[in-house]
Amino acid sequence: MKHGHEREIKLAVRDLKVLQRRLRELGFRTIRPRHFERNLLFDFADQRLRKARCLLRLRWEGRRCLLTFKGAPVRSRAYKIRPEMETAVANGRKLQASLECLGMRNTFYYEKYRTTLTPGGKKEGPEVVLDETPIGNYLELEGPAGWIDGTAKLLGYSRKDYITSSYAALYYAKRRAEGRRPENMVFSTVQKH
Repeated sequence: MKHGHEREIKLAVRDLKVLQRRLRELGFRTIRPRHFERNLLFDFADQRLRKARCLLRLRWEGRRCLLTFKGAPVRSRAYKIRPEMETAVANGRKLQASLECLGMRNTFYYEKYRTTLTPGGKKEGPEVVLDETPIGNYLELEGPAGWIDGTAKLLGYSRKDYITSSYAALYYAKRRAEGRRPENMVFSTVQKH
């Protein structure tokens, strides 16, 4: 079980091939190869978790399933900092059914492909994740503030490029800007339009 505070930012990827080459030049190595993820966010009918700026997520990575609770973000100008607890789940379908029996419902579903890299391929410490989503590609930097700032700068980004919004918020904003009703963030839905 993982427990603690996460500090992270997202960066919109301008050119995927250039970014991947730059990460290799900087010594980042893949510790978790590209894989598909299905993510379900759960809340009560009164949306008490959303209103408290918390989330409960069930994530499938192939056969592996993780349950994650994220608490309300701590005030920060540049980073998203929030308490996080995550644990592997033996049977995701049964847990999903249990959450529904407790009165929770799936409020948002999103898909992405994710690749995880670290400096020198270390298993612990700061990490970079490359997320390929239906609304574009994003890089997440997670670690100490100084490391995030330094790594972002080496990749050609500045603090004005930092994104602290969730994928749900980014997706809803994109759909509103396009004048379309938000649904779930899945590859097939986005490709149909």
